[in-house]
Amino acid sequence: MSKTPDTPEDWTRLDAMTAEQRHAAALSDPDARPLTQEDFKRMKRTPQAKVIRRALGLSQEDFAARFHIPIGTLRDWEQGRKDPDAAARAYLVVIGRNPEAVREALSPTV
Repeated sequence: MSKTPDTPEDWTRLDAMTAEQRHAAALSDPDARPLTQEDFKRMKRTPQAKVIRRALGLSQEDFAARFHIPIGTLRDWEQGRKDPDAAARAYLVVIGRNPEAVREALSPTV
């Protein structure tokens, strides 16, 4: 397939621009406005289950079993099909900050 200068796959025009020209072009694009400080204040930070799980070096199955999360729910979160509700977000924050305390709290007592 040949590329014409106007196709999205052709980066010739972008490569020819200086960093300042690229920045100006980005700012002038009404569909790609940069986020402002006000935008960041309105946005909620959602803990990322996949990031937490990988940081702990656990497979999906091991993470789900260790922290009593249904595997299907974990997969939905990680694949973006569903977002954790408020309680699940709080739980993920606690897991991320102190996974050993959560593991210990969930361990059966003898």
